[in-house]
Amino acid sequence: MLFPILTCIVFLPLAGGLIILFTPKKNIGLIKTIATAVTAIDLILSIILLINFNYTGSSMQFEENLSWIPSVNIFYHLGIDGISIGLIFLTTLLSFLACVGSYSIGIRQKEYFFLYLLLATGMLGTFVALDLVLFYVFWEIVLVPMYFLIGIWGGPRKEYAAIKFFIYTLAGSIFMLLGILAFYFTSTPHTFSILELGKTTGALTMPIQILIFIAFYLGFAVKVPVFPFHTWLPDAHVEAPTPISVLLAGVLLKMGGYGFFRISFPLLKEAAHYFVLPFAILGMINIVYGAVVAMAQVDFKKMVAYSSVSHMGFVMLGLASMTTTGFNGALLQMFNHGIITGAMFFLVGVVYDRAHTRDLNKFGGLGVKMPVYAGMLTVFSLASLGLPGLSGFVSEFMSLLGSYAAFKIITIVSVLGIVITAGYFLYMLQRVLMGPLNEKLAGINDINKRELFTLIPLMAIAILIGVYPLAALKFQMAAIEQLIQKLGGMIF
Repeated sequence: MLFPILTCIVFLPLAGGLIILFTPKKNIGLIKTIATAVTAIDLILSIILLINFNYTGSSMQFEENLSWIPSVNIFYHLGIDGISIGLIFLTTLLSFLACVGSYSIGIRQKEYFFLYLLLATGMLGTFVALDLVLFYVFWEIVLVPMYFLIGIWGGPRKEYAAIKFFIYTLAGSIFMLLGILAFYFTSTPHTFSILELGKTTGALTMPIQILIFIAFYLGFAVKVPVFPFHTWLPDAHVEAPTPISVLLAGVLLKMGGYGFFRISFPLLKEAAHYFVLPFAILGMINIVYGAVVAMAQVDFKKMVAYSSVSHMGFVMLGLASMTTTGFNGALLQMFNHGIITGAMFFLVGVVYDRAHTRDLNKFGGLGVKMPVYAGMLTVFSLASLGLPGLSGFVSEFMSLLGSYAAFKIITIVSVLGIVITAGYFLYMLQRVLMGPLNEKLAGINDINKRELFTLIPLMAIAILIGVYPLAALKFQMAAIEQLIQKLGGMIF
């Protein structure tokens, strides 16, 4: 395809944001129309990518490669494969739906939608960049708009949450930058190309590989987030406006996992093998600890936030397995988590907009007053706790199946997390939907058409993947198999 479709997907939101800057701030309807149109076109382009993607091949597709800073061998190099195609679609889908969900933003809409579209460009660029400097630029672009989107439009403790997010992410990024520089100076010839480094870094000594791996780990682990770097996440989620929580859970957490798939494991394979046991242990801790803490929450949004910590533990566990089954499960878990937890944050926002509280103990009986909402909440809760027939089960099962071959005890302990997850989601459904109705909520209205519009596509995908997992797996299997062969892992 000669058309630079990846450049269009990445920079179309930025172009829309610049148009919004020149739009009068009083013309709120036009601002919303521009943002919605841009994100909708981006989604259509990503669907075109899916249609034209050759999922039987494992090489990079739709590549664009131009010299950017030739004096230090930096290129504007974009491309996608089976590892990134699903995340591109996820990002464009959630960006569009969360944009529609942003119509309820009541103040400073012009600045909000500009920063929102800038955030979309940073997220999309991260998933297609094949040059480490370009990757780092997009990675850092995400930091700035997210800081302001939480700090200006967030809840009562928004400044605290925004600063905490900024400091944690920036600290991790500094270590990642050191790792990028180490790659450049230890490669011959000096290069920032991810594809070229994949061919040459096998010559690095083990101590050098371990140091670079740790540097990148600190950058990626903060984003996942891996215990004990997770503490920024609940604060950011609770204070962020609903659409930003959707993108934070649905896309930003995937940037860390994607970094492991794209950079840490393929470029530093000896170090990756060295660290599989710590990865498995940390994955287990994330799964069990996140579930236990989620069980204790009375804030609806904070409960969903800690469930993200738990669910992303399956990504770490799958990565530790060094098997095609585990890797496929980990990558699919990233996609499924974005769909399911993104929907859960939408649902939290729906009830908060009406009740003006997230205290689970102040609900009750909403199943009668809000039957459509109750159905949606039940479906996504069951998907999140891993009910067979819904998408969450497939990826969690594959991650556990892959890791069991290498880490039997760790995998068995991790299964406890699924049991606890079932407990806190069912307890949440009981407190929100069942029992006597709180008299203060007697006049509450059911979910409206705009809110349904943001949820129905996500529910359709969760059911489709649950019933027919190959719909998603076929796009990633060839790339995962090639990666496992390169790492010397097990093909099963």
